[in-house]
Amino acid sequence: MTANTALSEYLVISRGQWDADVSREAIQDAIDRFYAWHDQLVAEGKMKAGQRLAREGKIVSRHSVTDGPFTEAKEVIGGYWFILAGSLDEAARIAAGNPCLACGLAYEIRPIDPVRASAFMVAAETPL
Repeated sequence: MTANTALSEYLVISRGQWDADVSREAIQDAIDRFYAWHDQLVAEGKMKAGQRLAREGKIVSRHSVTDGPFTEAKEVIGGYWFILAGSLDEAARIAAGNPCLACGLAYEIRPIDPVRASAFMVAAETPL
């Protein structure tokens, strides 16, 4: 990547739960390595900080407010952060370096759409 390459922002969503057969010590090691990896990428300008998400939450719809948890364990969202990259493929390559992948977590990478929503455009919310 050259200094002239325009970087786009990509949301990384942490999904899943730790593998049941992985020791707490191995998980803690992966977490410690994650924070070192993350801090280095933030310092290099390739990532922005995100946050872990608490277990509790609510879903608000036009019909109700529902308490969580909301999904199957494989769909649990545990946190998020942002990658700055020249392409979705580059963002995925950066995310592939996450040490927590070895312990069961998975990451969804989505481009941040800089365009405001419109009912006349195809977008993530548009029915198929």
